[in-house]
Amino acid sequence: MKKIIFLVVSLLFSLGSFAQETKVIKDGKKVTKEQVEANKKKLQNKKKQAQKNAATAKKKQDKNGKEAKQKVAKVNNSNTKATEVKSKVKKTAAQENDDLKQTAVSKAAEKKVTDKVTGEYKGKKVFTGPKGGKYYINKNGNKTYID
Repeated sequence: MKKIIFLVVSLLFSLGSFAQETKVIKDGKKVTKEQVEANKKKLQNKKKQAQKNAATAKKKQDKNGKEAKQKVAKVNNSNTKATEVKSKVKKTAAQENDDLKQTAVSKAAEKKVTDKVTGEYKGKKVFTGPKGGKYYINKNGNKTYID
């Protein structure tokens, strides 16, 4: 009889050790260890994916930044070339003086003109009036007619 009782008790303990253990969460729900481990693996996978996404986004940003820097460098190079070309073009002394003597009045007068621009004369825009007269705006902001 003692042997049977001992056998039954040992059987109960062994079955108890094979049963799934539960863990109680604050919400009052019972969750098994397997479910907790599965959730941990999912979280780890999500973290890895987020890190990969962040790394690819950073690579794209670096690539775009490099492309933008290259474009800026090209624009700067073209600007310096343009200024070099402009400096190589020689102006006469009279043209340089006219350019320097232009005032705000003459610039404002050019903006107010509604006639068509048809060419250039002494470095200034030539306008054609409604009756066909051609003129330019001088340094004082007045119309100077051309024959």
